[in-house]
Amino acid sequence: MLASVHAGGFRQQVATQFKQVQAEAVVMGSAGAAYAATSKGLYVFSGGGEWTPAPGDPGLAVTAMTPDGDGVAYIAGGQLRRGRRSPAPAPEGAIAVAILAGEPVFATAASVVERGKPDASFARVAGASPGIRQIAASGGALAVAANAGLFERDIKGEWRRILPRQGSRSWAVEDCRAVAYGSDGRLAFASAEGFGVRGGEWRLYDVRDGLPYDDLTSIAAAPDGSIWLGTRFGAVHFVGGVWEYRQGLRWLPNDAVRSVATAGDRTWFATALGVGMIEAKPMTLAEKARFFEDEIDRRHRRTEYGYVLGVNVAKPGDKSEYRQEASDNDGLWTSMYGAGECFACNKGSDVKACERATAAFEALRFLGVVTQGGEHPAPRGFVARAIMPVSGPNPNQHDNPARDRRTRASRDPLWKVIDPRWPVSADGKWYWKTDTSSDELDGHYFFYGLYFDLAARTEEQKRRVREHVAALTDHLIDHGFRLVDHDGKVTRWGTFDPASLNHDPEWWEERSLNSISILSYLKVAEHITGEPRFAEAARKLIAEHSYAMNTLIAKTPFGPGSGNQSDDEMAFMCLYNLTKYETDPKLLAMYQQSLRQRWDVELPELCPLFNYVGANGLKQSAGDWLGESLDTLERFPLDRFNWALKNSHRKDLVVLPGFASDSGDRVRGHRRNGQVLPIDERYVNQWNHDPWRLDVGGDGRHLADGAAFLLPYYMGRYEGFIKD
Repeated sequence: MLASVHAGGFRQQVATQFKQVQAEAVVMGSAGAAYAATSKGLYVFSGGGEWTPAPGDPGLAVTAMTPDGDGVAYIAGGQLRRGRRSPAPAPEGAIAVAILAGEPVFATAASVVERGKPDASFARVAGASPGIRQIAASGGALAVAANAGLFERDIKGEWRRILPRQGSRSWAVEDCRAVAYGSDGRLAFASAEGFGVRGGEWRLYDVRDGLPYDDLTSIAAAPDGSIWLGTRFGAVHFVGGVWEYRQGLRWLPNDAVRSVATAGDRTWFATALGVGMIEAKPMTLAEKARFFEDEIDRRHRRTEYGYVLGVNVAKPGDKSEYRQEASDNDGLWTSMYGAGECFACNKGSDVKACERATAAFEALRFLGVVTQGGEHPAPRGFVARAIMPVSGPNPNQHDNPARDRRTRASRDPLWKVIDPRWPVSADGKWYWKTDTSSDELDGHYFFYGLYFDLAARTEEQKRRVREHVAALTDHLIDHGFRLVDHDGKVTRWGTFDPASLNHDPEWWEERSLNSISILSYLKVAEHITGEPRFAEAARKLIAEHSYAMNTLIAKTPFGPGSGNQSDDEMAFMCLYNLTKYETDPKLLAMYQQSLRQRWDVELPELCPLFNYVGANGLKQSAGDWLGESLDTLERFPLDRFNWALKNSHRKDLVVLPGFASDSGDRVRGHRRNGQVLPIDERYVNQWNHDPWRLDVGGDGRHLADGAAFLLPYYMGRYEGFIKD
């Protein structure tokens, strides 16, 4: 029996941005309300879900602020304001304030001021020009962050400069930028060296300990023991020994974080372009799956057949106005969505999932129906990439032979010139896209077997699967293991024949992958139809043309970080079927070895889909991949917009050779443990993305669907790797 992990509740981080409030600082009162200091006055965020001017605030620029019981004390217009108390004068030049034993303590850049007088003993310890930045108070103690160092006055009133020590490690802190006390009395500071936390003993952290970025601006100690850091380029969360980096519009209104405040479940960030909040919401994987399924049903089903793919939105990050468009891979993405629903259906255990899986099959089946007849009929069994209604714009105005010739000349010498690229269906209702690729077929066949086994509940449904799969597979056999378009010529990537794969240098890179693909198509067709001709075709390729041996050609000789993840996605879907349906022990051992070689290279990529396929096909009982896959599913962001993300400046990463920082947005690398960044620190549309790429562009105008989560989640649950 394969191992599993229990997927209980977890905390899903979700960001909200309030760009109408440009804040200099944020603090939280003990009652949970958040306060923002702005140039237009004090703002408060409480139960209403919006930032509003604080009651009684005069609307003057807030120059300093600190928690004060349930509320906040702040300086505006040269006066200290504390709830219902009358305003009192603040010292000239006051840049910080703290409440100590119920009374205010102020700081200017040069001194600590208490009861209207500078503290002479602080001056003796800190020097004449300490360069104070921030002060904090707790339990009778007062701490100061200054350019000259970190200072603390104990409950006896004695000042000392703090030189934190952890074992043999000692810091002479200078350029101390922020200081804070946690609700449990822990002292935390941020400096140019890194940051430290004192509970009983000091713990010190810098880039050698995994701190992603060390240009720190602010610090907050959460009640759960975690630490939040503001930096000049993003925010850092340190919890349970794990580092989380939060950068870009997925997480923050602006990367220059001026101030951070936390109550544990909610953390606030002050920036020049608004206040951000990251909330840790209780969630389960099943609840996340329902969220994505609802989102898909709401806006991600294109045409009456419901092809599932991302949409483009009118305004960055705004789901209210969106536009659906066809892609090169409508069939592939709909297949992978449908496959997830097949696992969820699980032979009728989830009726709604079975209905969704059936709708996906009918959409894929129509891609074979729509190509038949009309002015440019394709051979029987040919499936289109996508469809578009003729009531819309004519896609041939863009996808035309002139464009094909430019692509062939500039990018791909084997690119196919075909006219029309979008023929019209026999009934005159649809444009259908030609030049179908092997990745489309890989997705189709991955889905067909799952649908037949797990979701086709009636004999009529099973008959339709048999007929459709037989027609497509017969097409490949009848055309010499090639996918042939309406022009009578093979598609650009539809080549699976022995002469090409084994003897044509143009196809050496595809020799292994396309051998895996065609063998999996034939195996699925044999399984679904029971027709011996498909098994005979596979035996011929194996015995006469070494296709089983071809599957053993390694993915790449260059190890992790090399190769093409789109090819990986294709190979794993096909090897899932080969290791599932093959009964010949020798062939099964070869397919498992092929899978083993590929999975070993993929393990650092933390992909739950690849991990579950690999473990299932190899019957692997346990490994680090089990917890890593669960972690990826839990971290998988609810925000599916294509926001730009930048990581190449980080100090906890290793850049891959040949991809130095001067390579622009193509810089690639990994964490020091050899693994790629966690999924919530990069953008993932589908599992064919490059997880080693550190920087990605994006403007928040494309909204991906959630099928990339649904497939591995439901597969992991069905195959027993996840126990809800």
